[in-house]
Amino acid sequence: MLLTFNGDIWLYPKPIDFRKQIDGIVMLIADHLQLNPASGQLFLFRNRTANKIKLLWWDKNGFWLCYKRLEKGKLKFPPIIDQALELTRDQLSWLLSGLDCMKQLSLPEIKPKNFY
Repeated sequence: MLLTFNGDIWLYPKPIDFRKQIDGIVMLIADHLQLNPASGQLFLFRNRTANKIKLLWWDKNGFWLCYKRLEKGKLKFPPIIDQALELTRDQLSWLLSGLDCMKQLSLPEIKPKNFY
């Protein structure tokens, strides 16, 4: 599923009601965040206690809704604000691994021109 993902990644750091399913999350993305939920971008949402995360993604002809619940501990989310933050693939990986995705540093991207 996510192996074919190639779009932008958006994290909404304000906790949402985790009873929301696909339709409720789609409405939140379209109406509140003013983004297109069927754009192929990945949208991430957290719960109030920071131990659950939902990922919503449009894949050609339907939505994927992925849900992770930690049995112990909490995810490290950025401060709560009422707007979406764009994440890199590295930041997504760090977040899902339990690291503070806003404090980790990526190595700079290199575009080689000379090959030996």
